[in-house]
Amino acid sequence: MATAGGGCVADPGSRSLLRLLSFCVLLAASISGDTGVIHVVEKEEDLQWVLTDGPNPPYVVLLEGTLFTRDVMEKLKGRSGRIAGLAVSLAKPSPASGFSPSVQCPNDGFGVYSNSYGSQFAHCRAFQWNKVGDGLAYEDFSFPIFLLEDENETNVIKQCYRDHNLSPNGSAPAFPLCAMQLFSHMHAVVSTVTCMRRSLIQSSFSISPEIVCDPLSDYNVWSLLKPINTSGTLEPDDRVVVAATRLDSRSFFWNVAPGAESAVASFITQLAAAEALQKAPDAATLPRNVMFVFFQGETFDYIGSSRMVYDMENGKFPVQLENIDSFVELGQVALRNSLELWMHTDPMSQKNETVLNQVEVLLSTLEQSGAGVPTVVLRRLNQSQPLPPSSLQRFLRARNVSGVVLADHSDSFHNLYYQSIYDTAENINVTYPAGQSPEEDLNFVTDTAKALAGVATVLARALYRLAGGASFNDTIQADPHTVTRLLYGFLVRANNSWFQSILRPDLRSYLGDGPLQHYIAVSSPTNATYVVQYALANLTGKVIDLTREQCQDPSQVPTENKDLYEYTWVQGPLNANETDRLPRCVRSTARLARALSPAFELKQWGSTEYSTWTESRWKDIRARIFLIASKELEFITLIVGFGILVFSLIVTYCINAKADVLFITPREPGSVSY
Repeated sequence: MATAGGGCVADPGSRSLLRLLSFCVLLAASISGDTGVIHVVEKEEDLQWVLTDGPNPPYVVLLEGTLFTRDVMEKLKGRSGRIAGLAVSLAKPSPASGFSPSVQCPNDGFGVYSNSYGSQFAHCRAFQWNKVGDGLAYEDFSFPIFLLEDENETNVIKQCYRDHNLSPNGSAPAFPLCAMQLFSHMHAVVSTVTCMRRSLIQSSFSISPEIVCDPLSDYNVWSLLKPINTSGTLEPDDRVVVAATRLDSRSFFWNVAPGAESAVASFITQLAAAEALQKAPDAATLPRNVMFVFFQGETFDYIGSSRMVYDMENGKFPVQLENIDSFVELGQVALRNSLELWMHTDPMSQKNETVLNQVEVLLSTLEQSGAGVPTVVLRRLNQSQPLPPSSLQRFLRARNVSGVVLADHSDSFHNLYYQSIYDTAENINVTYPAGQSPEEDLNFVTDTAKALAGVATVLARALYRLAGGASFNDTIQADPHTVTRLLYGFLVRANNSWFQSILRPDLRSYLGDGPLQHYIAVSSPTNATYVVQYALANLTGKVIDLTREQCQDPSQVPTENKDLYEYTWVQGPLNANETDRLPRCVRSTARLARALSPAFELKQWGSTEYSTWTESRWKDIRARIFLIASKELEFITLIVGFGILVFSLIVTYCINAKADVLFITPREPGSVSY
């Protein structure tokens, strides 16, 4: 279950002409670059030129985004000898029929359902969750594929094509022709097993090893409503309610993973719920604790959740599996129809009467919590329906847990752009009035923010009840302003005044002028992981009166305990004059936990139990356009050059042979006598 494509370790802040495809660049990409004549394909009929008619192959195809489909790619793949590469431009607006390069059954084989457990649900036999998925991201192509994100850059290439490659009446264009060269050579080979073995051999026997691939890895973000001693583990009688969601997404292209509906809307909702629950007056005295978890790498066969379950089973995490009282997970929640929020449960675990009763209590609690929220209508599903792809499935593989997944869909996803480049803010209707400043957009409460705040309120109230609370349930309310600032920061502009205020000073460079991307990557923590951790810390933590030195080393302060809390020195808000920031120390329970598949801890690189995704390394990712001459002119130039070389060798030989004649050394004048 691995792929050898992609793996950029280039500076994420650098600006290049193109962004490289991550998982579909085959290692056949030439180390010296792949060069071809540019041909623009704006409609499917234009393919005929590059597939059969064009007299000057190979071609680099500039493909309109609306044509970037499995059918078109299969045609290009079938004539790969005539295709040197592909550059895809973004479709604007997004394709109305949808586009998802993921498979129809995401994470198949790594969830709870198998031939031995719920075989009728295994491999999505009940129905396909992602109906528009065409599996394109899981195919191999023998040519590099790039994404053109900047419309101006696309126009430059098209203009070069029109000036030099476009001829009237379908005749062959005259040279010189506009060509493009793509550099995307990958170091990894064949599979995870092969590339990890080669990397291990290099590391073991080479003084300066050249690693060819790395495991996908990052960190889960987690926190507790009430602090616990993280240097040990909870007692078996301690009960914890888990609220979970995922942090990551992906698309066909490397590090282009907006994930608005796939991930962002759900983890923003959970952040708002965590803030609302923390404000409950009796939060610190509830009978049961609440743990908020944000899993990384779930897109790639549940990397984050499988690692947490593994650590829990092996006593490497403070909370153990037996401590889990109930499990509430947020799936995709931003595209609800008629206010409906569906409650998905596992029919197999409910064959156990104890679990059945616990799930009934869980569902009833959610329904009661939603009764006072007019923007959310909770719906039950038939008990014969399986769970959608979710982190809960990894916990159910290890233990019967009473759990529920909340989602905006009753069966197949509403998201037509699941794990694609088009799962952006526009996909979940996050829009702003024209003419506003960035600061005004940051604080403008959108309709989507109001809707997600309603879901967050239901979640917070349900967690409060599940933790044993009763007195203040109706007063718990998620803040739409928090939700709208989070939506703006993650989906529109990360470099905003609020995100700047909640981060450490040394992390300012992590905030770009565009949205954050949510690909797990190999260099961790990623920008998005850091921002989620600090957002969680600032929303649920407390500002305390410590100096910077004390905050960075709380052991200097007798009343503080680093085993109970995390301490973070953040930039803070601007002062009244908006000239300087007011830094402060935030104490919270927001922490990071490793999200690396257990397969790499165990060196089981061919595991079917755990995720084994890796990413190739590379050195040079770039592209350039230039003019090329005809083969005939190149041949003539070669012959002429060779002739000049031969002639120069003959002349040199002749001159050398007659050197004593041609170059007579003058005699030294003799001595003269007088």
